[in-house]
Amino acid sequence: MNGTNFLKDKIILISLSLFGVVSIEILLLAYQMEWGMRLYIGLMPLLLLMVALFIEYQRKANFYHDLQQKLEELDGKYLLPEIIRTPHFMEGKLLKETLQETGKSMLEHVNEYKHLQEDYKEYIELWIHEIKTPIAASKMVIENHKTGVMKSIEEELDKIADYTEQALFYARSNTVEKDYLIRKCSLQEIVNEAIKKNKNRLRQENAKMNLHDLDMTVNTDSKWIVFILSQILQNSCKYQKSNVDLEMEMFAKAGKESVIFELKDNGIGILKGEVVRVFEKGFTGTNGRTANKKSTGIGLYLCKKLCDKLGMGIELDSVQGEGTQIRLVFPKGSYHDI
Repeated sequence: MNGTNFLKDKIILISLSLFGVVSIEILLLAYQMEWGMRLYIGLMPLLLLMVALFIEYQRKANFYHDLQQKLEELDGKYLLPEIIRTPHFMEGKLLKETLQETGKSMLEHVNEYKHLQEDYKEYIELWIHEIKTPIAASKMVIENHKTGVMKSIEEELDKIADYTEQALFYARSNTVEKDYLIRKCSLQEIVNEAIKKNKNRLRQENAKMNLHDLDMTVNTDSKWIVFILSQILQNSCKYQKSNVDLEMEMFAKAGKESVIFELKDNGIGILKGEVVRVFEKGFTGTNGRTANKKSTGIGLYLCKKLCDKLGMGIELDSVQGEGTQIRLVFPKGSYHDI
């Protein structure tokens, strides 16, 4: 709020006041009155008007300046009505009351949608747990009837199970803190569990594994890391070179502030200009749009989101035609020792 805009807003009041003073001066001409008295009668109302406008401007300018400053400092802008002082002029009081009412209404709508989202999330989680039962039962049937057709069906069931698990972790990704336990875990055991979980897919792709230097402990939640590694392993299987056996190397190295786990493969790699976008939601890239890949662009996005929630780092390097390298960075900070 500046003085020019304030005066523009008061232009009607100023104009009427000037008109009134001029009219009074014209009427006073009919009376024999000293010029000093006429001057006093004409200037005094204008002087009082200027003082009143100055006081009003100072009060409003201080209030709106304070309002703007608090708005810029606040991360949650919706909290503004709760922290601004109640002004001493009517427009300011009405403004604060309006902001409070709109904020209250917004909060009610947000809570309503939040409850709807929670109900939907609970339903999705329940559905996912229920769907695991017929998938497991189908696999048991296949185990007792080994044929070429059954093997193909089992492979498709594995894909359904993977997508189902991905949906479950996606549904929980916004509330990781409610469903994880940070503790010391064996990195070797985590890697073995992820490989075991994806053994059918890895065997199907004739994957050759080179594991070394994994005898380390990290502070994390093993369940979530197994899922993250599973997503990475599935990507390596999906994007391997045609007519070339998949080769993967996994190892770890300890730094001063972190333990860095690395996974390398000899897959088709990623275009140089697309590497920086692989963690974006829905980004599939050139490789993901080919007919035989059909990528969803969710896997690596979800890995990055979960790593951020767990306080970890995830990095990716790739050379087209040579392969991809992914690093998971486990901090050694005191937060993760809790």
